Amino acid sequence: MRRTPVPSSGSTASTIPGSSARCGRPTYLFAPLGGHGTSVDSPSVTDVDEHGRPEPPLAADEVATLLGFLDYQRATLAWKCRGLDAAGLAATVGVSSMTLGGMLKHLAYVENAWFCRWLHGQERPPWDTVDWAADPDWEWHSAAEDTPEQLFALWEECVDRARSLTADALAEGGLGRLARRTWPDGRAPSLRWILCHMIEEYARHNGHADLIRESVDGETGE
Repeated sequence: MRRTPVPSSGSTASTIPGSSARCGRPTYLFAPLGGHGTSVDSPSVTDVDEHGRPEPPLAADEVATLLGFLDYQRATLAWKCRGLDAAGLAATVGVSSMTLGGMLKHLAYVENAWFCRWLHGQERPPWDTVDWAADPDWEWHSAAEDTPEQLFALWEECVDRARSLTADALAEGGLGRLARRTWPDGRAPSLRWILCHMIEEYARHNGHADLIRESVDGETGE
C-alpha cells in the first residue's frame, strides 16, 4: 500500500513518499460509482468507451495527454466499483485485506495528498485530523465504517478538487510548477512528476480492483 508521509505540523518539508502512500475545458459524462451520470472535466475528449471511460487523446500536447490518461484511470476505478453495495465494497480476495471500499478511500486520500498537501500546501478534512502515527493505513481500515454513498462522495469530491487545483497550477507555471512541499533535501516534485505518479498509482490499484470485482460478481474486463 502506498503511503504519502504526513509532515509534522507547521513543517513544509516531508520525507520522500515511499511504499506503505475547471478551467474552461470540455466535460464528458461517465457513469460514476453511484450509477448516475456525473459531469466531470477532461481535456480534449473524443471518445467514451462502453464502460464510460474517456479515451486519452491520440495526438495531443503533453498536458492533454497526461490529464487524459489520468482521467481514464480514474474512470476505470469508477467502473470497477460501480453498482456494488456495502458487502461488495467490503469483499476481499485470498489472504489480502484490500477492499474496493478501502481502495476508494485510499485513492481519495492520495488525490488530496498530492494535489492539496504537496502541490498547494493545503490541509483538508478529514485527513488533517487523523492520527496517522496510530494507524498509518487509517483510510483502508476506516472505510469499513463508511456507507457506499459516503465513500463515493468523498472520492468524487477529492477528484473534483484535484482537477481544479491542477488547473490552478498549470495556470501558474505549467507542468514544471513545483510543489509547495519539499523533500528533506529541499527538492520538490513538479506537477508533471505528480501527474505521472498518479497515473501509476491508479493503474496499480485498478489491477487489484479488477481481481476483487471479479470475485464479487464475475464481472471482468481489462
